[in-house]
Amino acid sequence: MSQKVLISGASIAGPALAHWLGEYGFDVTVVEIAPALREGGQAVDFRGATHLTVLERMGILDELRRLRTGGSPMRFVDETGRLRLELPADFAGGDIEVLRGDLARVLYEHSLPRARYLFGESIAALHEDEDGVRVTFRGGATRTFDLVIGADGLHSNVRRLAFGPEDAYVRHLGHYAATWSLPNYAGFGFGEGSIGCNTPGRLASVGTDNRNPDTARAFFVFAADRLDHDRHDQQAQKGLITEAFAGIGWDVPRLLATLENADDLYFDSISRADVDTWSRGRIALLGDAACGATIGGMGTGTAIVAAYVLAGELAAHRGDHATAFARYESLLRTYVQGCQKSGDRTGPFLAPGSAFALRMRNWMLSRAFVLNWMLEEGRKVTNIELPDYRAHRKSAPSSDAPAGSARCAVRRP
Repeated sequence: MSQKVLISGASIAGPALAHWLGEYGFDVTVVEIAPALREGGQAVDFRGATHLTVLERMGILDELRRLRTGGSPMRFVDETGRLRLELPADFAGGDIEVLRGDLARVLYEHSLPRARYLFGESIAALHEDEDGVRVTFRGGATRTFDLVIGADGLHSNVRRLAFGPEDAYVRHLGHYAATWSLPNYAGFGFGEGSIGCNTPGRLASVGTDNRNPDTARAFFVFAADRLDHDRHDQQAQKGLITEAFAGIGWDVPRLLATLENADDLYFDSISRADVDTWSRGRIALLGDAACGATIGGMGTGTAIVAAYVLAGELAAHRGDHATAFARYESLLRTYVQGCQKSGDRTGPFLAPGSAFALRMRNWMLSRAFVLNWMLEEGRKVTNIELPDYRAHRKSAPSSDAPAGSARCAVRRP
């Protein structure tokens, strides 16, 4: 009988891992606290041969190319609307740029034939013994799995339960980021791509949705020490954003006015996670839970690569989790940390802390040779030699593999 694996998190890393484990014949369950698949979100990108190779082996590269946004040129202005810097679409968009919601849906659908999803549920307790990991769910049910994988992001619940409190692993990098959708008002005037107004320590930007011209998306970044706030209280978060951008010119007041009715606000610190070891016993971490950065750390691409390697090593070692987890970490730790480092610079890049720093960023990035160098370095850091695990694939789902959960929100395991 195939090993039973529980994955916490149905954003990017979780469904990617579910896809691969299903391909290798594991019995996969994904638990997600949200009531349904999360839609919307900023654009995410893939760049370099390694990312594209994994997407091709997953069988989703062509589909993502059909869904690509085409990239988004970025413009930066001052409070009077005067253009200060313009960046080409491929600077932020990489080789393929797609909306996070589209990527999540594609990964979910490709994993469904060999995985079941439990939406509106989460893990309340974990207890490992000689038989596996006994999982108590928030709804009260208890089940035993051979392995548990935390693919539940920077604020990982699995990491908290199995490794310790978040403060021991997550470091605040001095900035906060917020994004929400809004109507693409006629005459709003920001055109193709995105345009943002910088003041020292602040960026207020808005961009079009290339595939839905009626919709736009605001993206705000501001410098701040760690704030004491409830991550689940959106009204309090809206107050913090409004306060941080009070008195700034350009179109900032009109953008802030749309925040009141926004029902899809994302607000979080720009932080990074560093975990000394990615596994303990039968429990392992994947993606941002293990080694992530909120934005700018190439987390989407590295999560896809890490899911491929983790599943492949488990298949190659026939479920010997101790060997597979050790191999997974040894193959990827240096690579992922190299990608993650770029996240440390995201806040100061988007919202330089002084007028002088703003002028220097704009001057440097106005030089073509600097842009070309940065693009090339970005491609280099994402590339790594990967094992080929295709020999371990099953030709079809095994007879005892779980059926897909279709699109319903299953409440209990």
